[in-house]
Amino acid sequence: MTWPTILLLAAASYLLKAVGPLFVGARELPPRVGELLDIAAVPLLAALVLVQTVGTAGSFTIDARVAAVGVAAILVWRRAPFPVVVIAAAATAAALRALA
Repeated sequence: MTWPTILLLAAASYLLKAVGPLFVGARELPPRVGELLDIAAVPLLAALVLVQTVGTAGSFTIDARVAAVGVAAILVWRRAPFPVVVIAAAATAAALRALA
């Protein structure tokens, strides 16, 4: 990716963030829209994590990242502190890569 592309994407991102408050202002979103936005956030984040974990150049790749995300998911489910989750996931990926 080139620097002009990165700068253009950064500018577009800031523009999109600024447009929301300008158009919506102090108005409240309809309750149904608010509920849908609340419900959609978690599945979208999960899909992003999944795609970044197993997707490589348009193909499936099962490697140490999958196990690391699995360990992280279990620790989050068990309500472990964030540093513990990160360190355990990194250690899992490192150990599996060292063994392979």
